[in-house]
Amino acid sequence: MPRRGGRTLRSASPCPGDTPIRSGTVTLQVREISRADHVAAIAARPSVSFLQTPAWGEVKREWRAESIGWFDGTALVGVGLVLYRQAPRVRRYLAYVPEGPALDWAGAVASGTLADLLDPLVDHVRARGAFGLRCGPPVVTRRWSAATIKAALADEGVHRLHDVEPDVVEPTGTALSGQLAALGWRPPAGGGGFSVGQPRHVVQVPLAGRDEDDLLKGFNQLWRRNVKKADRSGVTTELGRYDDLPAFHGLYSETARRDGFTPRPLSYFEGMWQAMTSEDPQRLRLYLARHAGDLVAATTMVRVGVHAWYSYGASSTDKRDVRGSNAIQWRMIRDALADTCEVYDLRGITDTLDESDPQVGLVRFKIGTGGEAVEYAGEWDLPISKVLYSAFDLYLKRRS
Repeated sequence: MPRRGGRTLRSASPCPGDTPIRSGTVTLQVREISRADHVAAIAARPSVSFLQTPAWGEVKREWRAESIGWFDGTALVGVGLVLYRQAPRVRRYLAYVPEGPALDWAGAVASGTLADLLDPLVDHVRARGAFGLRCGPPVVTRRWSAATIKAALADEGVHRLHDVEPDVVEPTGTALSGQLAALGWRPPAGGGGFSVGQPRHVVQVPLAGRDEDDLLKGFNQLWRRNVKKADRSGVTTELGRYDDLPAFHGLYSETARRDGFTPRPLSYFEGMWQAMTSEDPQRLRLYLARHAGDLVAATTMVRVGVHAWYSYGASSTDKRDVRGSNAIQWRMIRDALADTCEVYDLRGITDTLDESDPQVGLVRFKIGTGGEAVEYAGEWDLPISKVLYSAFDLYLKRRS
């Protein structure tokens, strides 16, 4: 049975001796790798999702985690973090690879060899007792500029992002969906339960080749006005420490009560800090915005290589007029730029553009940074045991 960190997992092959999977002219093996090898492989890449770091496996304590590698002979050509969740009353598992794995997706799609990458993974998790596998390929399908989104929001006849012609269509993402379907994979069904995963649509601010003046000019008029108002009001921003997590959590809990969501406990953020900063001191940062000594906003930012993510945010109900949320986002964007990051990622949005939908306010806030809306290929499922897969999906839907 798998154990967190993957240290006691059995052979990665469904047969003794790590029997390879052969497809075409390529022979790849998937097997467990050490945490150190996983971290080193990540450091050798421009970036991977922070959900694919060994540290994230420690954060998700309700799952069991394993670091795996794709080997072409002795060469490590890809890595991933697999999370295993046990089904009720049986020693069978859902295997989940969030926003990963880190592979040459573009090369495999272009050459029609996607099975060479995925078949060894399927056999590996099947040998671990998996009844189903979910992956979220980090492959972009479409992009919409801030100007395009702004125009769509002003059009009463447009209600969803999918109704809007994208500025860019990525050929790899388009081809990937068809190839996954041909291999028996399927997109998650709508609704709750097992279908709930990582966001398919995000907002990203490109940073490469830009400076602070250019980024500020890219903000919409309201964002520029709010950043200036925060500065005139005397809002200050600073980096926090582990000891500041209780203050962050207090503000985060206040935000949860106001916005109607269930907050994570303080222990979750303490574990997140310890796991991620142990892996890399700059992996996770805490930001605090104050006004006249009062904490008015607090956020966390995650960085892996050239990609930085806004992960959690909180703001006070009082003093919202001093615009601490805008000030703290501007600080994080500037810090990401100074760290030579190429992307500042504001994470998920829904695809709504309907003014009657309460989620549209979040779209406006994030797009106001001048970022682009980005659609990924989404999370794809492969039922290994259709009976257990369907039963587990039903179980989670009933729980939710």
